[in-house]
Amino acid sequence: MKGIRCGELHTKKDFQELMLSVLEPLKPHYSKGRARLDLGVTAAHYDQGAVWMEAFSRPLWGLVPFWAGGGRDSGFEEIYQRGLSAGTDENSPEYWGECGSFDQRFVEMAAISYGILFAPQIVWDPLSETEKENLSRYLNKINEHPLPVCNWILFAVLVNIAMKKAGRPYSQRMLEEYLEGLETFYLGEGWYQDGDSGQKDYYISFAIHFYCLVYAKVMEKEDAGRSALYKERAMTFARQFIYWFDEDGDAIPFGRSLTYRFSQVSFFGACLLVGIEPFPIDVMKGLIARHLRSWMERPIFDRDGILTIGYGYPNLIMAERYNAPGSPYWAMKTFAFLMLPDEHPFWQAKEAPLPALSPDCPMPQADMFVRHYGNHTTAFVPGVYSPSGHGQTAAKYGKFAYDSKFSISVAKSCFELHENAPDNMLAFVMDGYVYVRRICMESKITDTGVFSKWSPAPGIIVETTVTPNEKGHVRRHRIISDRECTAFDCGFAIRREEIPDDRGTSGACDTGFSFTEDKGWAQAGNRDSFCRVEAAHGEGHVILADPNTNLLYPKTAIPAVKYQIVKGEQELVTIVTADIKGDGGKL
Repeated sequence: MKGIRCGELHTKKDFQELMLSVLEPLKPHYSKGRARLDLGVTAAHYDQGAVWMEAFSRPLWGLVPFWAGGGRDSGFEEIYQRGLSAGTDENSPEYWGECGSFDQRFVEMAAISYGILFAPQIVWDPLSETEKENLSRYLNKINEHPLPVCNWILFAVLVNIAMKKAGRPYSQRMLEEYLEGLETFYLGEGWYQDGDSGQKDYYISFAIHFYCLVYAKVMEKEDAGRSALYKERAMTFARQFIYWFDEDGDAIPFGRSLTYRFSQVSFFGACLLVGIEPFPIDVMKGLIARHLRSWMERPIFDRDGILTIGYGYPNLIMAERYNAPGSPYWAMKTFAFLMLPDEHPFWQAKEAPLPALSPDCPMPQADMFVRHYGNHTTAFVPGVYSPSGHGQTAAKYGKFAYDSKFSISVAKSCFELHENAPDNMLAFVMDGYVYVRRICMESKITDTGVFSKWSPAPGIIVETTVTPNEKGHVRRHRIISDRECTAFDCGFAIRREEIPDDRGTSGACDTGFSFTEDKGWAQAGNRDSFCRVEAAHGEGHVILADPNTNLLYPKTAIPAVKYQIVKGEQELVTIVTADIKGDGGKL
């Protein structure tokens, strides 16, 4: 399936119809009792009961604001009333199962609580007294077990305020404990870290800030102090987070859970929900609409119209251990703005472009330096990330650069360069293995770029300074090594054309791809993008990356400079030039 043509996206009805068009293909896949949504056979680390509950719950992130904003007769009302009853009834064959410590079911309780808070007329009021008792008892299990010290603690906050508003038992002690715990995550300048992982990625926008703004909306009278604080922090955060998007609405692919796709812009929907305007309403409408159009034009749905695991196309290589078939529907969080009343100015506003932004935005609290190039946006990072990741951690946090149009690549293996696909990495090849930036010892974000001291493997220390400029960026590496080896300093991945077979064209579009390797430089380009990597000393080399390693384009090539690493100390300087034309070559 190519995608969903969403056209104008101006009126409330336009956005409602888009939301429903994403969810409509789910209907044939709900179970008889409606509590299970079976979307595929791939596995996650949690049990099947949690997989079914996740798939059932996540569409509520879109349906709840639709119902709260006056939407009716979608056909989902009966599904969710019956499903909530069957899933929480211990005597039902579709019971979601008992909860344990760190249980995935706690994640999915947040969407159900969202429904109780904002659309009780659909999610709560029609239930019988017995069904309400079963549901509230099930949700309260989140107060009986430990949670990971991260954004998960806010799932319990949503459950407890939902139960409080519904007049059911809840834990005021746990509510306060988790809200106080959240303060230990706060760093400044609107930024949190995601708990004890220390990560700063989209979980700050589509989880921590999102849930805090939900709290601010619901608890404004009971807890005016915290509500005001959360709004103030969101306003501050927005002034940096806007840099993660380019003028087309495309976002920087950085960090984990990229399969949640258009949830990247959900923070701004939450801002609209609580009535704060970090930017004018027409600017936020333009960003949301362009972002949604861009995603809907990509082949992110399967032939039945189901959202797939992947990013720009179906791709299990980039998935985390917690990506089950229903996981991608976290993306429905973006539609929080559907709660806005019909007379809200958002529905009458015309789309406006991004506000005037300075080219560079250092973000010390986020361990990031972002540069806007006009038609694309690049984040430069020092490679600070948690050693205990969920999958492809080095690729999602450890590259030198992350770009809204070039995207990033993930590794198939560490044995061959073409399998490792180390775009925007200094990749060391030793004893048949490829080593990239893994352990960051020191880092600093300055007014001009990023510094990182890191080690790819025992016996090698690298100090890298990345300095963005108008055409790309410059990398300066100081390397101390106790062994000789080869290293490749790699640029951005470029989409390449399909290779015709003996019968002629394969049927894929011709991108006009070409590449050149020479002494001291290499380049690759197509009609939409270009990257050149050069150095005073080294050999140009182009890596034909394995298929499905890049997150946006199934086949790519990576220009690089090949260096000989000697024992002792040496310095390398690599210049990376990159440019985007048109739409960046959407599939």
